[in-house]
Amino acid sequence: MPKKKVAKKKKVAKKKKVAKKKVAKKKVAKKKVAKKKVAKKKVAKKKVAKKKVAKKKKVAKKKVAKKKKVAKKKVAKKKRKPNPAFMKPVNISDALAQIVGSKPIPRTEVTKKLWAYIKKNKLQDSINKRMINADHKLKGVLKKAKVSMFEMTKLVSKHLD
Repeated sequence: MPKKKVAKKKKVAKKKKVAKKKVAKKKVAKKKVAKKKVAKKKVAKKKVAKKKVAKKKKVAKKKVAKKKKVAKKKVAKKKRKPNPAFMKPVNISDALAQIVGSKPIPRTEVTKKLWAYIKKNKLQDSINKRMINADHKLKGVLKKAKVSMFEMTKLVSKHLD
């Protein structure tokens, strides 16, 4: 064989050896790096302190003396009796008699009949329902064309005896 070919083979063989050594060194280096990572993980772990939970106190139950069962008396609800002063018939003036009638009737009935008359003839103001627009019969009692419902009761009471 010629010398050049032998020299080339030697060079190639040396290169292969050098390459193998480098690969071997890299493997060793990788292993060391891997070991360091594992070591870091071990250092990173910390112990977690457990929290103490306060125990709930047990409340002692009080002993209750047993009560004897007492038979309850059934009381029938009595119907409410109206106040006799409200039910006393009152005399009505002639002007008011044209609207509610001439017979003596209680004040409560006078108010009911008056409101029935107002609603029947649509005398309540459409915008402000508290106002009453008096017609010719109601003007004789109220003396005004337009009256509030509260003022109306005051004016009507003058026509009752």
